[in-house]
Amino acid sequence: MATDEGELSARYQNTLDALSSLITKRSSFVSNNQSQRFRLLLHYLKVLELEDAVSQLKIIHVAGTKGKGSTCVFAESILRCYGLRTGLFTSPHLIDVRERFRLNGIEISQEKFVDYFWCCFHKLKEKTSNEIPMPTYFCFLALLAFKIFVTEQVDVVILEVGLGGRFDATNVIQKPVVCGISSLGYDHMEILGYTLAEIAAEKAGIFKSGVPAFTVPQPDEAMRVLNEKASKLEANLQVVEPLDSSQRLGLQGEHQYLNAGLAVALCSTFLKEIGIEEKNGLNQTSGLPEKFVSGLSNAYLIGRAMVVPDSELPEKIVYYLDGAHSPESMEACAIWFSKQIKQNQERSQKRSEQILLFNCMSVRDPSLLLPRLRSKCIDHGVDFKKAVFVPNVSVYNKVGYSSNDDTRVDSVTWQFGLQRLWDSLARGEAKSNLESVSKGKEDEVKSFVFSSLPLAVDWLRDNARHSKQVRFQVLVTGSLHLVGDLLRLIRK
Repeated sequence: MATDEGELSARYQNTLDALSSLITKRSSFVSNNQSQRFRLLLHYLKVLELEDAVSQLKIIHVAGTKGKGSTCVFAESILRCYGLRTGLFTSPHLIDVRERFRLNGIEISQEKFVDYFWCCFHKLKEKTSNEIPMPTYFCFLALLAFKIFVTEQVDVVILEVGLGGRFDATNVIQKPVVCGISSLGYDHMEILGYTLAEIAAEKAGIFKSGVPAFTVPQPDEAMRVLNEKASKLEANLQVVEPLDSSQRLGLQGEHQYLNAGLAVALCSTFLKEIGIEEKNGLNQTSGLPEKFVSGLSNAYLIGRAMVVPDSELPEKIVYYLDGAHSPESMEACAIWFSKQIKQNQERSQKRSEQILLFNCMSVRDPSLLLPRLRSKCIDHGVDFKKAVFVPNVSVYNKVGYSSNDDTRVDSVTWQFGLQRLWDSLARGEAKSNLESVSKGKEDEVKSFVFSSLPLAVDWLRDNARHSKQVRFQVLVTGSLHLVGDLLRLIRK
């Protein structure tokens, strides 16, 4: 293994370049391609000599539209408190691809990642042909996760579905210990379907014959499909309720009590299935076992409900980061942000301004996102003084990042569209609110488009320096990529 830091850094960048070569355009993900690629997974496992080993892994498998990553993080943290060696596979990453692979709660080292990557890459490359191409990006990452967890001899694998469930690369597993479905909603509809029933059917594709499964309360249309799929497979599907809000959680937001409740059910079943039972039990009036409480309170997930002061002006600018990108998660984000602002106002007498920093990918419908965010914040007494729209720094055909990012972009047409939508919402509210009209132009919400995130951050800092009595509270949302870009930028 490499020990020289410079050599390792170069090897790691070469690894990221090779991984980038596996990225394909989203438009190619049609149903036929998905089923074909899924059938190839068993072949890839054979090539990597992982077929038998993967079947021996003890796995918790989680799908869903919202909260599946948080559920997996809660579950991993709980099981680690029981002394189990854990392997966690989640997506997407925000800053570094190694975030997707955690061993005992810590992302895999560069050195191990490089070695495992090339071991898999070379074996698969040797067996490629016109009929059997290299795995696509996410498929390769899932195979890499299996290689890492098998070789590292973990006691439990917590596996988050990437997209959907039925044809997801993680669904190559045959017999997980327990399955979970987090909250369902409308996302990736061009792939999963345009109704909740269709989306639920894809998510329920992770159910296995006789394997216990849990879900949270779902809309009737979705719940009906989940029950039908579970019944056909004789999988015992149970609905779990949110944890009591008195329980302290490591992840912030009211919606996390729903995810935590699902994680508790998954872990309880897992521990019973492998023969580890907490003496106090989970149904005692004394509450959750101590190890569950500790796991839930110490869970951590980057980019979700994070509060980060600016690195240059920590007393003047505070970023509130949440990678919400669906209508339902946008509402949850708005509630969390509003509560944070209210709590801050109670603790501090300093005047503050709320600013929105937003972008969403073009596959999203901003007319379903921005109105919900704005109206929910206003319902909770929080209104944005300014709104800023920027493109992401990161590009989607490359995994690694250059240390000197080009701040220019070819077009901000999409961002101007977001701005027009936001301005129309503001005008609509002003027309229906005589008080807003009477305030005059000086107090109107202002919106801006910047051609890059670094330029927007520079603008925020310049304004903060000139506004001596005001603290800027900046909500950054709409895209996990945007959140990751900002974290990387302010931590330089």
